[in-house]
Amino acid sequence: MATMASFFLFFPIPTINACTKSSPLIPLHRFILPQSLNFCPFPSRFHSLLTSSHFLPLASISHDALPFSDDTPEEDPLQSLAEAQLAVSEYLQRFGVSEDESVSIASNSPRFLKMLVDAVRELDETSMWVSWSKERGELDGFGFKEKVALMAMEKGDCGKVAFLESVGMNLSSAMNVARYLSGEMLPSLIYKVKYMKELFFSGSGDGKLIGKNARRMMTNLSIPPDDDVQQTLSFFEKIEARRGGLDMLSSSEESFRLLLESFPRMLLLSVESHVKPMVEFLEKISIPKERMRSIFLLFPPVIFFDTEVLRSRIMAFEEVGVEVTVVGKLLIKYPWIMSNCIDGNLKQIISFFELEKVPNASIINAISSWPLILGSSTSKLQLMVDRFDGLGVRSKKLGQVIATSPQILLLEPQEFLQVVSFLEEVGFDKESVGRIIARCPEISATSIEKTLKRKLEFLISIGVSKTHLPRAIKKYPELLVSDPHKTLLPRIRYLRQRGLSERDIASMVGRFSPLLGYSIEEVLRPKLDFLVNIMEKPIKEVVDYPRYFSYSLENKIIPRFRVLKGMNVECSLKDMLGKNDEEFSVAFLNYKRTAEHLRPPT
Repeated sequence: MATMASFFLFFPIPTINACTKSSPLIPLHRFILPQSLNFCPFPSRFHSLLTSSHFLPLASISHDALPFSDDTPEEDPLQSLAEAQLAVSEYLQRFGVSEDESVSIASNSPRFLKMLVDAVRELDETSMWVSWSKERGELDGFGFKEKVALMAMEKGDCGKVAFLESVGMNLSSAMNVARYLSGEMLPSLIYKVKYMKELFFSGSGDGKLIGKNARRMMTNLSIPPDDDVQQTLSFFEKIEARRGGLDMLSSSEESFRLLLESFPRMLLLSVESHVKPMVEFLEKISIPKERMRSIFLLFPPVIFFDTEVLRSRIMAFEEVGVEVTVVGKLLIKYPWIMSNCIDGNLKQIISFFELEKVPNASIINAISSWPLILGSSTSKLQLMVDRFDGLGVRSKKLGQVIATSPQILLLEPQEFLQVVSFLEEVGFDKESVGRIIARCPEISATSIEKTLKRKLEFLISIGVSKTHLPRAIKKYPELLVSDPHKTLLPRIRYLRQRGLSERDIASMVGRFSPLLGYSIEEVLRPKLDFLVNIMEKPIKEVVDYPRYFSYSLENKIIPRFRVLKGMNVECSLKDMLGKNDEEFSVAFLNYKRTAEHLRPPT
């Protein structure tokens, strides 16, 4: 049996438009099926046949497996598919679509093709084509391809459904959006889709964070949403209900399709007079194009804002002391700052913190680092402020907390109280808990089971006794939020490499826990090298006085060592460094003589 390629390599496109005198020959192999099986009802075996340079014998294909197979055995399903694609391609070209573009669309809209072919089959079965052809004056009747073309024209969408399916929409969504865009010309629609897809969804490196940020924005909103935010919440809820949930926003193709389905009005916007000026405005406030994706996905209505609206919202932040470049960063983190409800809540948040006597600089830092607090009601913030007040954290201390970890204010009070109770069980009173949280606010937001208990177990495992735990934590609360594998263990391994035993290290950590927070390259290594190589002291000296690592090498250790060496005096690290300048002078020499030697070296 001869191959299919020997039967038909080219198909002439019959003239559907009466004004067209001739039609070009388009190679059959240019019509290929979609690459994505999500939008391709054709079996992969059939797909490989159509995309190969030579067709396999038709006998090698199961007739039932073909997408347009029919009960009539004499009809060639491969030829029917090719003719249907050719018909749709020519149909699209009638609306000004290029030949290459039409071939791509026809090859990537299989469900649209199947809808047309199924409609042709149905009319064939009811013999309706004869009466229809007479009504249209076609006395010779229609061929299969002409029938497909006529069915496409009868749909009345001017090729928009096929195009929208080719960019990833399912057929029903494509039909709904096409009805909304009935007044839009197909070439203009294609241009807009390509421009927006390239602008918003190329080169973005923050895709994985978008779904996570969307959940945060939904969870932490406690003020009444305006219409724009409500539309965004509905958009999120619709996506969350689907398989994959908000994580689908991390996929460029999926997120763009979802955006078009929910906000088809964006395709009515003028690229030249609306979209491009908006993009230029965003770039002026330091938002790179590759980061605009997160803005438009997390707050789609902003697409419809003109530059004057954007400018007025930015001015509101400038009035409270936030710089324009900082507003650009805020917009990336929390696009809802452009909404009416957040704009109206901004001054209330500022006034709330001012009444709590939080310094203005701390307020600006809090908004800049965690703008989601702008979506919180002042009544909710008051609940957490009252909890801090009960621990003695207020005014400047509260300012330090919200400046470094403003997200703490969005905790549920019950979660915060559970952490407080845990620290009290470890051995701290309320005042000490307040100092610990003021020093390291992140502790308030950590999991007791997954973080706090495990850090205590780790400290015990390296030899810190339970009786010394409260002291170690009080001196360096960051131990409870430090990563053991990335932060703590590397420092312990380094100290062991330098000759200290596990017992030595446990003793040092128990008496001076900040030791495990120092950088190896910037603190531990240079100070140990100076101790051993220059001061010529045994490394065991730091076991007796681990606070040695807390002193500045250039401003204290080296100057005092030079003074003692010049006097040929030997002393312990504690005697050398544990005294202030006056005590050091009294202990080793008169004050005037010391003053000259204690100056840092030039």
